[in-house]
Amino acid sequence: MSLSIILLIAFSILLDVIGQLAFKLGLDRLPEQDGGFRLRGFWLQLMAAPLLWAGIAAYIVEFLVWLEVLSVAPLSVAFPAASLSYCGVVLAGRLVLGETVSRRRWLGTLVITGGVMLVIATGG
Repeated sequence: MSLSIILLIAFSILLDVIGQLAFKLGLDRLPEQDGGFRLRGFWLQLMAAPLLWAGIAAYIVEFLVWLEVLSVAPLSVAFPAASLSYCGVVLAGRLVLGETVSRRRWLGTLVITGGVMLVIATGG
């Protein structure tokens, strides 16, 4: 796999992680609704949440980057490589959001990473 394909996939993964972080931070910063969930109030809050819009923008750019990846890389390599976004989200959750990550979750993250490395190394 060429360096340009690897960089495109890495950029797609980065955009996915940024989008997930923006969604989580944006939702966490919304004020709580009185009296339970009220759909209209919730949607009005969403419209005024810049971090949620940043997440949407990241996903739009990621979609375009992903289309470029699919145009140049085999799906059987690109899609498993994209699963590294799960690892990035776990790491970002720990570093940016201060989430607790158990040993079992870290182990699972390492297994995913190792599996992706095997696919990329043999998928050429």
